[in-house]
Amino acid sequence: MIGRSLRIAVIAPLRFPIRLPHAGGLEAAVWSEVEALRARGHDVTVVAVTGSQHVEPGSVFEMPELGWDADAVRTDKTYPPAYETLSVPRLRRALEAISTHAEAFDVISNHCLHALPLQLAPQLGVPMLTTLHTPVDEAFVRAHRQAGGRGSLFVSVSEHTRREWQHAGVPSALLANGVDPSVWVPGPGGDDLVWFGRIVPEKAPHLAVAVARTLGRRLTIAGRVGDRAYADDVLRPLLGDDVTFVGELEPAALADLVGRSAVALATPAWAEPFGLVGPEALMCGTPVVGFAVGGVPEIAAASVGMQLVPAGDVVAMAGAVEALLPDARDARFRAAVRARAVERFSLDARTAALEEIFASLSDTAEPAELPA
Repeated sequence: MIGRSLRIAVIAPLRFPIRLPHAGGLEAAVWSEVEALRARGHDVTVVAVTGSQHVEPGSVFEMPELGWDADAVRTDKTYPPAYETLSVPRLRRALEAISTHAEAFDVISNHCLHALPLQLAPQLGVPMLTTLHTPVDEAFVRAHRQAGGRGSLFVSVSEHTRREWQHAGVPSALLANGVDPSVWVPGPGGDDLVWFGRIVPEKAPHLAVAVARTLGRRLTIAGRVGDRAYADDVLRPLLGDDVTFVGELEPAALADLVGRSAVALATPAWAEPFGLVGPEALMCGTPVVGFAVGGVPEIAAASVGMQLVPAGDVVAMAGAVEALLPDARDARFRAAVRARAVERFSLDARTAALEEIFASLSDTAEPAELPA
């Protein structure tokens, strides 16, 4: 603890409300940050979509829901026209409100996926820390350059992500995502496999089905459908008595499911910037087998009970799962898996580091460079 309360404005992404159940890993990370900061006594104002648990209804900080045409194809990669014509102007108004009352805020924690906060950062009168959750976004890079590199410092959720953004001209320090061990509680293990995350092509749950059927094991899939066409055309035809889809679950119910599973499968078909599924499952004591892409190898290197195989290699994944199955119910093994996950990825440790950065920023008129 830093010994004093800070006044923090948290800017969330504009796509989904920040609430339970979480729409995805990004929303889970922002929700957890707000919860943890408030629990430590900080005054947190949240800029987020209506329906978010932490936003003040009717305030200038409540962002509109995205409006889609009835015949629009909704995916997690696209936005309707109302995003730029309604959501972004409302975000500008919220940022102007912060600037007008700059004396009421010590720091801004920016998780927004739109470049506007970076464009306006030098004018806000409040130091900003922007967390880089995604692959390089050229609009972000341009905004940072247009701002002369002023107004915001950056942290990245993995070393992989940090290197990508560094190469694009945006320096950042490493601050990995955190997982709350009081939510992701230890479980006894079981016989079945589990996959959880957004139901989208880049997460590729259909590959988890192939792994489970190679091994003759039951598989439970949990998550929000983020791409209806993929869910209907690719995943749904694969469901059966041995593969069950349970939809979205709140964190406590999801942790219970994961904790009662033998092994969690992580099948990203893209360069995952972090991969929150790994630490979440490991914190339940459940071992993980995943594809070695993006920032995922960093998680595995820091963990007990996480094995990686080449991207897309279903046969290799099945073999790695089979090798882990004998330990799936071993209480000592599962305890070791959880203990390392708590040590390396606890929300408390991340929040403590975040507090130190915020305190430093609030004491500095112009943000200085963070250590890499």
